[in-house]
Amino acid sequence: MPRQGTQKTAAKSLPELPVVDDKAIDFDTIELLFFAYRDFISDPDAILSKIGFGRAHHRVVYFVSRQPGMTVADLLAILQITKQSLARVLKELIDSGYIRQMAGPADRRQRRLYPTLAGRELSLALSDPQSRRISQAMEGFTPQMRATVHDFLERMASTRDTVRPTREET
Repeated sequence: MPRQGTQKTAAKSLPELPVVDDKAIDFDTIELLFFAYRDFISDPDAILSKIGFGRAHHRVVYFVSRQPGMTVADLLAILQITKQSLARVLKELIDSGYIRQMAGPADRRQRRLYPTLAGRELSLALSDPQSRRISQAMEGFTPQMRATVHDFLERMASTRDTVRPTREET
């Protein structure tokens, strides 16, 4: 007999959902994006699993390597995760020698993040198979077709973070 207070409540009431015409949903593109993402992250996932890291570690190493000296606040804004989630991942990366954390030059309370040589090498090792996959997918594309892909992806992203270079910078 379960102890009092440990029983789960019966069926929770579901939130009211909007009525949606399923003919208006682009299931083909949704599925293509799902499978593209699954395959895009598969190579880095395999590398990360060998060293006991996951996708959160990948994101931190990637963005810190792309913008050395970024603040913890900047990284939180980009990743849109809680401080608690970042703290755990960041501690593991610092303790493993992939990321360095230093006080800001003007404000000693500010924490700036830098990749170590090992962190930069890890970032490149994770990005290389992804870059090759992108190159293979865009093989034979004209510059206009590539620009269209970039435009599509920018429109899919809800915000344009400072880490992403503008077209003029690329």
